[in-house]
Amino acid sequence: MPGPGRARDTAPGRRRMLRNALLATALFPLAGVIWIGATGLFARWELLAAQRDLDTLRHSVAPASAPGSPSDAASAPTSAWEREQVVRSAAVHAARAHRLTTGPAWYAAAELPFLGGPVRTVRGAADAADRLAGDVLSPLAGALPSSTSGGSGGGMAEALTTLEQHAPELVRAARVAAEVRADVHGLPRSTWLPAADRARAALQQQLDRLAPVMTDASLAARVLPPMLGTQGPRRYFLAFQNIAEARGTGGLPGAFAVLRADRGRLSFERFGNNTEMEAAKPDIDLGAEFNALYAGSDPTHVWPNSNMSPHFPYAARIWAAAWRKHTGERVDGAIAVDPVTLSRLLQVTGPARMADGTELTADNVVDLTERVSYAKYDDVPRRKAFFVDAARAAAARLMAALDDTRRLPAFLVAVNDVQRDGRLKVWSAHTAEQRLLESRPYSGTLPNAPGPFAGLVVNNAAASKLDYYLDRSLFWEAGTCSDLGRHVTVTMTLTNRAPASGLPGYVTHRGDRPPYRTRPGDNRLLVSYYAGVGAAFTGATLDGRPAQLMPGVERRHSVYTLDLELPAGSRRTLVLHLLEPHADRAPALLRQSLVTPLRATLKPGVACHV
Repeated sequence: MPGPGRARDTAPGRRRMLRNALLATALFPLAGVIWIGATGLFARWELLAAQRDLDTLRHSVAPASAPGSPSDAASAPTSAWEREQVVRSAAVHAARAHRLTTGPAWYAAAELPFLGGPVRTVRGAADAADRLAGDVLSPLAGALPSSTSGGSGGGMAEALTTLEQHAPELVRAARVAAEVRADVHGLPRSTWLPAADRARAALQQQLDRLAPVMTDASLAARVLPPMLGTQGPRRYFLAFQNIAEARGTGGLPGAFAVLRADRGRLSFERFGNNTEMEAAKPDIDLGAEFNALYAGSDPTHVWPNSNMSPHFPYAARIWAAAWRKHTGERVDGAIAVDPVTLSRLLQVTGPARMADGTELTADNVVDLTERVSYAKYDDVPRRKAFFVDAARAAAARLMAALDDTRRLPAFLVAVNDVQRDGRLKVWSAHTAEQRLLESRPYSGTLPNAPGPFAGLVVNNAAASKLDYYLDRSLFWEAGTCSDLGRHVTVTMTLTNRAPASGLPGYVTHRGDRPPYRTRPGDNRLLVSYYAGVGAAFTGATLDGRPAQLMPGVERRHSVYTLDLELPAGSRRTLVLHLLEPHADRAPALLRQSLVTPLRATLKPGVACHV
């Protein structure tokens, strides 16, 4: 047995061991905090380095300056190999950030109530960056066309070949982008660390932009090559919409062209104007619902009314049928653009010059075609010839840009911008292609699925060109719930900014010949509101007084239309009260693209409890 002296010797040792254990236990969380702080700082540096690489990549496809002018993106990567190196560098930095934010300390800290919120956010952001750089941006960068310093021809043809080669990767990348977007939306939105909240919000905003782009890229990889003639020549009816006279898809179909695509090589076979098409009376039936809603306007036989419906495939089918009736020729689809589209594209290509020497620029093309031309030409045939010449000059400039490898990436970015704004619309006469296109905004498809929906659509009923001066606003507000759905109030304001004097007679001319007295600048509109599927009308007021609207249905949407006189300098307010059966979230918004964009405010309520 050990003696009393030995027992006395071990007691201090046990106390030291206990003290050391307690000290280690106390220091362990502190060490974890220090570790998380240090690795978090390193991860932040890695993410910033990845962001710098991605900014460099973004500059490589940013809108280029006009030819001959300096560009901020001069040092940006232009070849596929250079872009691949930049993406690879970003992926390395993002992977390091992800590794730095994993491990026991980060996992344990993320599980802490309240305190773990920012940790979960940082871990999630690093993981998202890693997946984006490696699985999304790498295939996207590989699919982008190269931009060589020589700007040699064949840009679009080469781009289609590259796109076809990367199609499977782009489809997978689009799926990953959607998954990452959903994961980031699931991260804590409000924590005790504002910096983490701001970083999450910024990442979410970027993903909200990127995910649709990836969806479009994956769809383009499947649809664009055959549509641009890789499997045989294609021909398209291209309509230039005059947004000074509003129509459901944008503006009056004025000048037009027939576009030919053959293995990525684009050319125009001919140009014309609406006068040529007005004699064509195609035999086409768009159904009883369409006929009931538009019977008085006869869109299938009256060319200026052919696109009154906001559902672009209707207009496209009418145009294709009219062209066949007029010429005996079939087209493979239809495309619609407007002067704002040309403005955006001319930012990339630089100015175009018309036959009479007039210069079309990104800054003047809208004003020149929608306002100035009416004051410049009193003679209608000369003015229509001017529109055709403007379309021809802009088209020639755009065709050159499509063949210029230096400008093709920026051109594609500009096309994406205008289709996102609803100003570029595309329809394919080939059923399989159209089935894929109709899920995207540029198809101009009026969706027919249940759900909250808000659409303000105006059609000029005066045959004037006064919609250049039209302002529109829409305020959608969800109200109380009932057994039949949710009460919704929609407030629409229309303002006519046309001056009381000084406008050309053709602009203010009232082709509707109203039985009441009007003044130059007074306008008349058919104002239609597209509600959700199954919505019920409970009342309306115009400028505070009860109003009667004409009900209808289009693609299952409840539609309510008012014939509205809008005097020069006036503002009129239409308020609708509806009962919406599916208004449990913010509505999908239909944006009719005119000269001045719609100002929309959406105020959804909390979900109704059944």
